[in-house]
Amino acid sequence: MRAALDAGITTFDTADVYAGTKAESVLGRALAGQRREGLEIFTKVYWPTGPGANDRGLGRKHIIESCHASLRRLQTDYVDLYQAHRYDETVPLEETMTAFADLVRSGKALYIGVSEWRAEEIAAGAALARELGIQLISNQPQYSMLWRVIEDEVVPTSEKEGVSQIVWSPLAQGVLTGKYLPGEQPPAGSRATDPEAGRFIQRFLADDDVLTRVQRLRPIADDLGLTMAQLAVAWVLQNRNVAAAIIGATRPEQVHDNVKAAGVTLDDDVLKRIDEALGDVVERDPAKTARG
Repeated sequence: MRAALDAGITTFDTADVYAGTKAESVLGRALAGQRREGLEIFTKVYWPTGPGANDRGLGRKHIIESCHASLRRLQTDYVDLYQAHRYDETVPLEETMTAFADLVRSGKALYIGVSEWRAEEIAAGAALARELGIQLISNQPQYSMLWRVIEDEVVPTSEKEGVSQIVWSPLAQGVLTGKYLPGEQPPAGSRATDPEAGRFIQRFLADDDVLTRVQRLRPIADDLGLTMAQLAVAWVLQNRNVAAAIIGATRPEQVHDNVKAAGVTLDDDVLKRIDEALGDVVERDPAKTARG
């Protein structure tokens, strides 16, 4: 956190469900004493935070109560962005958006966003938000060189609706750093060896062809004087609908490395070389937008 602040990073994204609500508490303590006007704090609601039926989803009761609980843990009077962590098919969208609108009008959330919503869901949510006089400003999807499922439908719809992307996993769970080598065991202590964190990464590690293709990115990064991580972060930022890339650093050195991707411009020839290097291992199917 200190490394991020020192590097000029002012936006911090979390969720009530992370580490069983403890992540918000840690973030609140870490930011205590910082000038609140100089920070943008984001959190999310949807996944279970308790054992009861009212402890999950996007019904009015859970949204309002979860927001209040998040504010207590974050030690703040408001969040800059409050996000629906997934789409809830069990609750009328009108109920969800009305609850969000009430939080905005009460000053407890400045803006509303969503995460991993499909194109038609974003369009419907944005239309309701306009009717309610609030702004739906963002979607938070997984997006990387290897995972491009938002490009065909979500991005065009978002551009039309005035919504941008705040993308997670720009490094494809660390695969795009090049540290996972084909035919070799994952490095000790890496994300792939963590049974909790490993579930998202397995789709990339299941096929050695993915790891082989990723290694073809190394000379491209070298030619540009970038690390592979910097190349990966710079690549997602080339998408004009991407407002920001979330870097989930676990060490200060990773923050210092990744932040250098900001402001890097990749020309069309570089983008073409990247596409040729990765070939058909890139996932583009919009139907694979996360539901779990």
